[in-house]
Parts: sequence; C-alpha cells; structure tokens
Amino acid sequence: MRKLIVTEFITIDGVAEHERLPNVAWTDEMQAFKEDELADSGAMLLGRVTYEIFAGHWPAEKGDFADRFNALPKYVASTTLKAVDWHPAELLEGPVTDAVTRLKQRSGGNIYVHGSVTLARQLLGVGLVDTLRLLVYPAAAGQGERLFPSGKQTALELVSAVPFSNGVVAMEYRAVAKA
Repeated sequence: MRKLIVTEFITIDGVAEHERLPNVAWTDEMQAFKEDELADSGAMLLGRVTYEIFAGHWPAEKGDFADRFNALPKYVASTTLKAVDWHPAELLEGPVTDAVTRLKQRSGGNIYVHGSVTLARQLLGVGLVDTLRLLVYPAAAGQGERLFPSGKQTALELVSAVPFSNGVVAMEYRAVAKA
C-alpha cells in the first residue's frame, strides 16, 4: 500500500498559511529536503487552491527538478474544478476520503500532499496520513490557517529532527495508529 505523506512549511505555532511564514533564506539544506521528497514521490495529491497556484507556476519552470516535478501524476481534490490541464492530472471523484483510500491502494510510489492545508487537515482528521514532513520556520505567526484540526488531538511519533543553518528545522513524524 502506498503511503500518504503531508509536507508543509509551517511556523512553530502550527500556522501553515504561506503568506504568514517569516522570510528566511532558502538554503542548500532546504533544497536537499525537497529533492529527497521528490525522489520518494510517486504522485501528488493537491487541493484546488494549491493545484491552481502550482499549475500557474511549475509548467514554465525549467531544469531537472522542475521536469521531474511536472512529470508526476497529480490528483486534485476539488468540488468546483471541472477540468485540470497540468498533465498528467485527474480530478478525484466522490467523497475525498474514499478517493484517497482508493489511491493509497493502487500501485505506485508514495503520494505527497504539498501545502493544501484544508485537504491535509481533513486527511489528518480521519487518519489517512502516514507521515508528516515539516519545515518548521523559526517564528510564531500568532494567527492564520493552522495545519492541525482545532480541538482534536493528533498523536505523532518523531522520526527525525534536523536543524538548518537558517533556523528552520526539518521534522518528520509518523502517524500513531488510534488504539
């Protein structure tokens, strides 16, 4: 079975809203983190907003990373989009939790959820996320869209934590099965 991995840029207080992240220098360490994800990825699962942002940006990018990123199969969770044109891509059909469960049962590499905070939060809430990969920024945003569902505990097991020279910490957590 494929793993579902959520990858987020996040502040120490759990805000994953891109506009609220502090400005930090992109480093070789951060690039290596993203390269590792790409090497491990068999597909992307995106919400509508992230899909539209990525589809408006990545097809014009050049280079090895962009070529590999663009070539990944993309699954889009949206109730408003009627078509997707950043290929290869397809819209998920039916309830998102059912569609993601079916995706995880298909053959292929791991499925990465990039950004897509609302979708990631929903999948965390129903226990479909296997791994969280976080680039934790050295600041508290104080307000903004949070990754973790409000009022609900999420049990995680730390796999690794690696501090980077710019103050960002790369953290990986494994979801703990509910007893």
